[in-house]
Amino acid sequence: MNINKLNKNEKLILSIDDIAEILSISKESARVTANRYAKRNLLLRLKRDFYITPNKFENLKEEGLFQLANYLQVPSYVSLASALSYYNIYTQQLRGIIESIALKRTRTFVVDGIEFRFILVKKDFYTGFLTENNFFIAAPEKALADAVYLSSIGKYSLDFDAVDFSKIGKQKVSKYLKLTNKKAKTFWENICKRYGI
Repeated sequence: MNINKLNKNEKLILSIDDIAEILSISKESARVTANRYAKRNLLLRLKRDFYITPNKFENLKEEGLFQLANYLQVPSYVSLASALSYYNIYTQQLRGIIESIALKRTRTFVVDGIEFRFILVKKDFYTGFLTENNFFIAAPEKALADAVYLSSIGKYSLDFDAVDFSKIGKQKVSKYLKLTNKKAKTFWENICKRYGI
């Protein structure tokens, strides 16, 4: 069956062009096939003309989900509680949610019960991320700075009681927050006082 060919292919994400090539069919036929397979849950639709097999999706570890997040919205980087948990700085585990910072729009994609959340920030604040194992992720201090900034303007909520501030460089967080506004800086100062940072 054709789905076996798609499952055996090494690519994680399959475009319509990939499906056409793997199955030796035209692009139009590939689109029809992909839609039919998606309705039967033989393929999971990620976004327009891009799919993943349920088999591959089920076997994704955290890092694979981060790669997928980067792919769903370009440009973006994993941040906030997702990144803080990844670095073992945040003790609350987010189940079924991957959070990212984006440059184009605030948006949520749901793929087979996993929520990929993207929160928009201004271009000046879209910084402080690195490449790790084929995905973009905020540096620890930037992940916290993103959470502080977005919490200060009411667009996000982080349980700061669950943050291990001993693993964070206060000056680095402050440096990132200089790129934001007075509200965020005051919010951070209050956090520093409250937690004795």
